[in-house]
Amino acid sequence: MNSFSQSTLLQNSARQLTAGGTDPLLPKLVHAINHADEIEITVSFIQPSGLALLFDPLLEALRSGAQLKLLTSDYLDITSPVALRELMTLVERGADIRIYESDKHQSFHMKSYIFVKTQTNSAEIAAGCAFIGSNNISKSALTTGLEWCFRHDYTHPPGSKGACEFNHIRRAFAELFSHNNVKTLSHSWIDTYIQRRKAPQFIVAGEAEDDSDTEPVTPRADQQLALDALAKTRRQGFKRGLVVLATGMGKTWLSVFDAQQMRAKRILFVAHREEILTQAQRTFARLLQCKTGLYTGKKKDSDADCLFASVQTLGQARHLQRFAPEHFDYIVVDEFHHASARVYRALLNHFTPQFLLGLTATPERTDRADILGLCDNNLVFERNLTQGIDNGTLVPFQYYGIWDQDVDYSAIPWRNGRFDPDALENQFATSKRAAHALKEWQARKQQRTLAFCISKRHAEHMADYFNHAGVKALAIHSDSLVRRNDVLEQLEQGQIEILFSVDLFNEGTDLPSIDTVLMLRPSDSKILFLQQLGRGLRTCEGKTHLTVLDFIGNHHSFLNKPAALLNAQGAKGVTQALKAPKLPEGCFINFDLEITDFWQQLAKIQRTTALEDYEHLAQLLGHNPSASEFYRHYGDLKKVNKQHGSWFAMLADIGDEINADWLAPYADFLFNAVQQTSMTKCFKVILLQAFIQLDGFRAAPTLSELAKVSAAILARYPHLKAHDLPESKRTLEPNSQAWFSYWLGNPIEAFTGLKKAKQGTTWFKVEKNGEDLQAARLVANVHAGQLPEQDFDKLADCVAELIELRLAEYTQRIENKRISEPQAAIPEPEKASDKKEPDIPAQQSEPDSTNVVQLPYFPNLKIACGHFKTGDDSHMTWRPAPDRAGRVDPDKHFLAHASGNSMNGGKNPILDGDLLLLERISSDNAGSLTGTTIAIERFDESGDAQFLLRDVQKEYNEQGEARYLLVARNPDYETIIADESLVTFARLK
Repeated sequence: MNSFSQSTLLQNSARQLTAGGTDPLLPKLVHAINHADEIEITVSFIQPSGLALLFDPLLEALRSGAQLKLLTSDYLDITSPVALRELMTLVERGADIRIYESDKHQSFHMKSYIFVKTQTNSAEIAAGCAFIGSNNISKSALTTGLEWCFRHDYTHPPGSKGACEFNHIRRAFAELFSHNNVKTLSHSWIDTYIQRRKAPQFIVAGEAEDDSDTEPVTPRADQQLALDALAKTRRQGFKRGLVVLATGMGKTWLSVFDAQQMRAKRILFVAHREEILTQAQRTFARLLQCKTGLYTGKKKDSDADCLFASVQTLGQARHLQRFAPEHFDYIVVDEFHHASARVYRALLNHFTPQFLLGLTATPERTDRADILGLCDNNLVFERNLTQGIDNGTLVPFQYYGIWDQDVDYSAIPWRNGRFDPDALENQFATSKRAAHALKEWQARKQQRTLAFCISKRHAEHMADYFNHAGVKALAIHSDSLVRRNDVLEQLEQGQIEILFSVDLFNEGTDLPSIDTVLMLRPSDSKILFLQQLGRGLRTCEGKTHLTVLDFIGNHHSFLNKPAALLNAQGAKGVTQALKAPKLPEGCFINFDLEITDFWQQLAKIQRTTALEDYEHLAQLLGHNPSASEFYRHYGDLKKVNKQHGSWFAMLADIGDEINADWLAPYADFLFNAVQQTSMTKCFKVILLQAFIQLDGFRAAPTLSELAKVSAAILARYPHLKAHDLPESKRTLEPNSQAWFSYWLGNPIEAFTGLKKAKQGTTWFKVEKNGEDLQAARLVANVHAGQLPEQDFDKLADCVAELIELRLAEYTQRIENKRISEPQAAIPEPEKASDKKEPDIPAQQSEPDSTNVVQLPYFPNLKIACGHFKTGDDSHMTWRPAPDRAGRVDPDKHFLAHASGNSMNGGKNPILDGDLLLLERISSDNAGSLTGTTIAIERFDESGDAQFLLRDVQKEYNEQGEARYLLVARNPDYETIIADESLVTFARLK
């Protein structure tokens, strides 16, 4: 390395004097930070506006192993406490930050920035520079203000004049850094500073707070609606709730506003990635000015007011035991779609805060099934991508689905819901595919492109290919020498046109200036696809829309992309939705013809097995689905039970998570005691949940403990408590004898037959300790012998999974039967402030009287009055029985609409769109069908059900053999002769 190249490592300008204005200091500082191994800064004042400009480069420098020493002062009380709180997030990541305590007789006007690059494997200086002038850390001083700053460079050899002067500057900094008046920055020092600080009464140019720092930050309109909904759900008694906000709509800020609204004193913020924790910690520190701390593998500040924890660390039992269950009064779990992992469940089961907020950008309910269970099935508020674009929070997108013509995905091994990574990489890192990508990109690109690649090798190959074609491109991944903030700044400034990345910008990163997204890899799930799409949806000045170029191949896994965009399921749903796509204002999608042809071929495939359904859902979600996720997505587990016997029997057949030999002694218990146990109320699963929470398989809990914990769990479900618990029992204290007696009678009696001798197997038994029933213990009867200790946790996890399934099923059941009494379903104490709120009108489909019978209503079950029409009964709601319906029974009768004109004739015509009241036909009520009007079912070639309405007539042929005719009332339609392919399933009532 020659002297010239060494001297320019840390500087990007030939000029040694920076004059401010059109020659700002900021880019020079950022360049030096991104290339330095040692950073030493001393400034008189620090403001949030300036710190925001340097924070990301300084953070990345620390993560890359650089040393950071920073000295500021309390001189004239100008340094902002908000900035100091934010600086503590750097202290916790290894920075050495100190404060010079000035006295009345001495000023502190230091402004110097020193950078050192050392030789590889040596402490010897390779390059160094020091910026010394008038620039403090504020936005004005670093950008637009007129400031003078001179750069002194270290020169070789080490004994040269330039080297000696540079070393003298560093020694002066070291002496000042260890001065007697210097104190280490800490939250306690900041607390004292806030108490004695007198805010400046005059403005120092370049040092005073910018308007952006002094004006209070207020919620946006959507965030305020979410805050109102969160306040209401807490008044209703909920202890947990899920909020869904599309990527870019401000989930982290919402959590800060809600913690502020709740007046929370101890806050826990949990996430699975360091980037998310850092961003959240800065946001909380700035708005709440709270004492923040980290709880990760490297740092464990357990006494912080606002703790930001890695779930991988805090979720471990030995770390959870350091905190009392009620230690935090407000908990936020970000990216909550990850919460089905066991480590999250341990954390959620341990803590009992006043409120737990789950945050996610998951697109639709079917993808939220399991996490809804973890949030007590309480979806508080939702704003999806469509709503975000329509209200201007996000920009519209123009999406191009491009046929990936150079890759045959059918030839790539597919294992456990993913392509073999090595085989995929070999197919992707080719010049032919890169040429195709370049051609499509050049035809539709805008100014700044972020591209998603499958691997480091793939990203480097794409960047090299584009560079050789004359396009300025860079690759960025975990092994890159260039830092992320550096490449993003180069993209922002137009120094590069496209950035090829690998797993760095999926979550927790704001890239508002990105206007083109190039997707060169399959997405593991809809969630990942939408996260990558969201990187470009944020608004930015001059940005009108996002261009999306997505390469789609000949494999069913790519269906998760149109499924996410069109809110559709499967190949059939996608092909139907593409005929008339419902998109936000200003958006459009276009798929190459080869893609739609391939999906149409997939749509013709016969019905799937339960295992295929399971695998398909795993591809959509990016992880193996739980029982409740499967239920929410497919509507029931009938196919699973029919083909495999039970949920866990199917998992045993798959063999990934459950072994058949392990399951054998527990199969009956899991199926009969949990998955299929009768439930007229929710109490059984509440008791099971308490049993699991008390680690009942390992140590049988007392009935008194069970009753008390059950009461606390039931209180988390106010809608279930109001529905199932008699009003006279709702105010009973959890530790009272009255509550114990009630809980003993139901559900403990139902599970054990304690008072009445039960016939057959009881899945729990009571072991008495004398005559005191409260001290008696509930023992699970799940194993012929003693339950092996190594099975405790695994069996508890299985039961917990089924509990969430049963709660989801039961909640849906009572929701379907719910009639127009919303305030009765979830009682809410009235406040003076509440009286101003208008009542929420009941849905039009609900009756005005509790005496009106509610019948199942299937909006998608098209009963064809024409030719056979495809329909399904997957979606069901409840609707009042029509007037003059007579005696009806919800178990027998249902409602659906007519479709077509074949029955539009005769004395009693049935018109297209008429609401039909039908009675299910079964073996015990079939009777004679001649002369009646019946609904007939058959299955098409793809296995979809089709339905038809006809009058039944009977006739005899010349041989005296009877046959049935299906006659239309409209003479324009031919009579159909019934055969074995047609099934009668209902009669018109």
